[in-house]
Amino acid sequence: MAKKFVVAMMMHETNTFSPLPTPIESFARGGGLGALSGPDAIKEAEGTNTSLGGFIEVARKAGAEFTVPMAASAHPSGLVTKAAYEQMTTAIVDEVKKGCDAVLLALHGAMVAEHYDDGEGELLNRIRRIAPDVPIAVALDFHTQMTDAMVNGATILTGYRTYPHIDMADTARRAGRTLIRTLAGEIEPKMVWGNRPIMSSSLVHTPSREPMKTLMGMANQAEDTGEVLNASVFGGFPQADIPHLALSSVIVCDKRTAEGEILLNKILDTAWEKREGFLFHPEPLSVQVGRAKGYTDYPVVMADHGDNTASGGTQDVMSVIEEAMKQDLEDACAGPICDPACVEQMIKAGVGAEVTLELGGKIDMPTMGLKGKPLKVTGKVKAITDGQFIVTGPMATGTTVRMGRTAVLDTGKMQIVVSEKRAEPYDLGVFTHCGIDPRRKKYVLIKSRQHFRAGFEPIAKHIVMCDGDGCTASDLKLFKYERVKRPLYPFDLDMRLGRNEA
Repeated sequence: MAKKFVVAMMMHETNTFSPLPTPIESFARGGGLGALSGPDAIKEAEGTNTSLGGFIEVARKAGAEFTVPMAASAHPSGLVTKAAYEQMTTAIVDEVKKGCDAVLLALHGAMVAEHYDDGEGELLNRIRRIAPDVPIAVALDFHTQMTDAMVNGATILTGYRTYPHIDMADTARRAGRTLIRTLAGEIEPKMVWGNRPIMSSSLVHTPSREPMKTLMGMANQAEDTGEVLNASVFGGFPQADIPHLALSSVIVCDKRTAEGEILLNKILDTAWEKREGFLFHPEPLSVQVGRAKGYTDYPVVMADHGDNTASGGTQDVMSVIEEAMKQDLEDACAGPICDPACVEQMIKAGVGAEVTLELGGKIDMPTMGLKGKPLKVTGKVKAITDGQFIVTGPMATGTTVRMGRTAVLDTGKMQIVVSEKRAEPYDLGVFTHCGIDPRRKKYVLIKSRQHFRAGFEPIAKHIVMCDGDGCTASDLKLFKYERVKRPLYPFDLDMRLGRNEA
């Protein structure tokens, strides 16, 4: 008899400083009123480079019968509403109640709801109460805020090894392989985990560069050589004012945990030794834009990490574009800027019409003390699209991006993509789908921290990181933290640390 799996996705990276709410509508796909489920969810995810796509592949290869009661994923934003959280978790838990042999969950690891700081841990607790012995495999984002509840609730945890996240499907496959061996009775997973009180800026903790490169290398080598079943390192997500914010690691061992504990402490002790490398050093925006202007080979990619959709940004802050215009950059493309009102204005005017827009700056960020500041721009409507394209780059390959109705404003020196919905530009499609070839531009202004590297780094002659305004700024001194556990590096630079395993 075929095994029965419950496969589900519930993903959100919550920026507690973001002014954007996260109701169930934020999890909509295809223009619906909420998350997908059943055959629609399978059709949307199967064959894509996503954790859900990877788990569907695992279930298919295992010959299992499987259901997908919930496939929910929203762009990072503020707290998930209580109603949305309960709707998503209830769908998953109710399906598990019907009986299954295994649960495969694509989670983020940094979900904060209005009533729970640890969205993933609470979901796992609820599943465990009704299915205490069912194996649960979980694929997590690199920016997970690890907790006891997550480790105690899951059987197997794996995390992305990359940032940009080009291994989402493979992360699910890694968890899935361990799960299948568990079901066959070959292994008996036991997890150990720990953390260090390091709050690292996301801009400087990518595994492709030091200091995270060494830590991830240790984990990868141990897993790939079979020293342990799985090994993951999590950088954490600093734009969340919650008590369990820290850098962490989880090791999945087979029965005995001694070797895993040695590896765990080696990874975490090394992280602490290298903690100064996790500090971000800000720079004036005018200097950064001036540096970009000084280059003579193109394109120059300018990444505004202060207003990054994939970390909860509003995507309508105009500070970088304003400075680029002030310094007279030309032959540039920029965007997407999320401004539904301006899109409507351009659509009404029509292609070829000249319009003057009060672009962006529609949303205040009270937790940052920032007021919305629109930028007055005049230009011609160059193109109007439905904002949809299929990702061909290495991150989330095969998925459909839906930016809502989208229009291009051509100022003469800059072509600005304006969309109804937020979408981080990690694929060239944000420009090419509306007739702009960023490879032929001198300057490409986008809002991203690291994910842009998946699609844009290969075409860039130079990359300039821009400290624009917004609620995803990399300078953590700009945020007012009230709930984090202290002492915490880098706020307490002189802190002493003994062994701190969870």
